[in-house]
Amino acid sequence: MTNPQYQQYPPAGVSDKSKLVAGLLGILLGGFGVGRFYMGDTKTGVLQLVVTIVTCGLGGIWGFIDGILILINGGVDGQGRPLRDS
Repeated sequence: MTNPQYQQYPPAGVSDKSKLVAGLLGILLGGFGVGRFYMGDTKTGVLQLVVTIVTCGLGGIWGFIDGILILINGGVDGQGRPLRDS
């Protein structure tokens, strides 16, 4: 039996990924899909990367806006759990 005092993982309903980290990665490296890869959303991360390449970098605005929205509204990780606040 484990002692809850020494529990290392967040509760089952909350992601172990941080909203702040995901948002900042989206703002700084969003054109490469890094924020979405961090969150475990590989499909959207690949799409952001492809759109940025196909549009010669112009599609990077998608990742930038996505990062801002993650910071404001939060988001969910690849398993559908809400990102933690810190």
